Parts: sequence; structure tokens; C-alpha cells
Amino acid sequence: MARALHLDDAVEDYLQHLKVERNLSPNTIEAYANDLRQLLDHLGSLGVETTTEVEPPILLGFLRALTERGLAARSQARRWVAVRGLFRWLRLENLIDVDPTQGIRMPKAGAKLPELLSRAEIDALLAAPGVDTVLGLRDTALLEFMYATGCRVSEACDLQLDALHLDQGLVVLTGKGNKQRMVPLGDCALVALLAYVEAGRPGLLARARGKGRRDAHVFLNCRGARLSRQGWFHRLREHAVSAGITRPVSPHKLRHSFATHLIEGGADLRAVQTLLGHADISTTQVYTHLSQSHVRHAYDRHHPRA
Repeated sequence: MARALHLDDAVEDYLQHLKVERNLSPNTIEAYANDLRQLLDHLGSLGVETTTEVEPPILLGFLRALTERGLAARSQARRWVAVRGLFRWLRLENLIDVDPTQGIRMPKAGAKLPELLSRAEIDALLAAPGVDTVLGLRDTALLEFMYATGCRVSEACDLQLDALHLDQGLVVLTGKGNKQRMVPLGDCALVALLAYVEAGRPGLLARARGKGRRDAHVFLNCRGARLSRQGWFHRLREHAVSAGITRPVSPHKLRHSFATHLIEGGADLRAVQTLLGHADISTTQVYTHLSQSHVRHAYDRHHPRA
């Protein structure tokens, strides 16, 4: 019989497993930690402190508590993935005798179609930063880069100079689980990146604190260090306002727009999957639904018998 393990220790060991053995990103691990902390808070309020005390009715109570808090089905499902993963791992490691999540089924959350920007909005956004300042050169290059590659914001912020192969029009992106993929760069992105690397980045690098400091990241902040995700979110929102875009804009909308516009242009779904770095093609298939919506809209507008 498995011995009782304190739940705090169990969660800590599981997060370490995700970091070391599964090589998940810090952001993903942080999300798991937050979700499991909510479980621990709930169990603690019931006086449940060890793994052997956790039973299916207690976990069902946790799910009911999430519903009573008004949490959306998708958010509940995400938390349940973390909880289920914890107890499945504990069972595989023989740290518990029975998996208490077995047999509990969460209702499937409806697939939410990602929001994207129109081509006109993309054009306005790309033109918004201008190229008259070093920050304008950087932001133009970063916008062109993200729309040309469909990369995640973390992939752009973590990008280093040795991953750029501008002479070949290619970039090596490092995605989830440190998996690398090679993605082509279009002419517009190449021109913007060359202008930034040659005329913009040295000016930012010169502002770095500390004599002789040299940051290898491609996209730098105004102090010559790596540009953070939060810093880019703030700049992107400013440029969206300047471009006359009234709805919320995020870096991920550029990724959604990249994928949808490719499929609308006739790109193969497998090719888009590779460019996005999706492990499972079912993740990519959501963009075919968006493309079909575009086709339907075009049909309704232009067919004489529609």
C-alpha cells in the first residue's frame, strides 16, 4: 500500500517532473502551478492534506465549486487537465494505489474559433510604428516577423541572432518542449529585419547598462536588454490604436491571422501545421473552420442566387 504523501510535496514533485522530464516551458509550468494551487486551497478548506485522503467525491466537489464561481467551461477543463495529470502521474509512480480522477468526465468545452485581424487591419498595423526611430524600426521588424512566421510571442522574444539566417531567408524557431522548426521569411519581413539589425538594434544595444554588455537576443527593449512579452503587449496595443483598430489586439491574433490567411490563400493544412509548430494536426484544423466562414461570406456576397 502506498504511503500517504503530503499534497504540497506531491504537487512540487509533479511540477519538477514537468520541468525536467517533460521539458515544458516556464509559462506552461506556471499555469499548471496556479491551477493546482486552486485545488490545494479547496482541499485545505476541507482539511484534506495527504494524497491518500483524496477521493472522487472530493474532486467532484472541487468541480462544483468551480462552476459555482462562474468559471467558464473551457477554464474548468483546463484546471481539470492539471488535476488529472497530477493524479495519473502519482499512480504511474506508485505513489497512490488508485487514481481518484478515473471515471470522472468533464463536459467537453465547445471549440472557440480564434479571433483574427483582417488583411486591411494587418496592413494598417504594420505601417503604424514607422521607421523614423530605432523603436519604430524594431516594432516594424517585429510585427513583420510575427505575421510572416506565425510565431508565438515567447518565440519572438526569446529569438537570438544565431537563429536568423537572413542570407537564406530563414529563421529557426524554438517552440514548446524546445522543439525547433525552420520557417521561411517573406521579402517584407526580410527588408524590415535587415533595416532593424543594421540601423536599429545597434542603437538599442548602445543603451545597455554595464560596460561591454552584449545581449544576443534579436529584439531588445529601450535599455538594450531582451524585450519582454509584457513590454511587447503594451507597444502592440499602442500601435493598434494608432492604426485605428478599436477592438483588442494581442500577439496571438497575429498568429491566428497568419494561419487563416495562409489557408484562405490555398496553403496545405500539413504545411501550416509545420509552420505553426503544432504537434497535432487537430489543433491546426480550427483554421479550416475560419477559412470556410470566409468562403461562405464570399459566396453570400457574390453569388447571384445566394
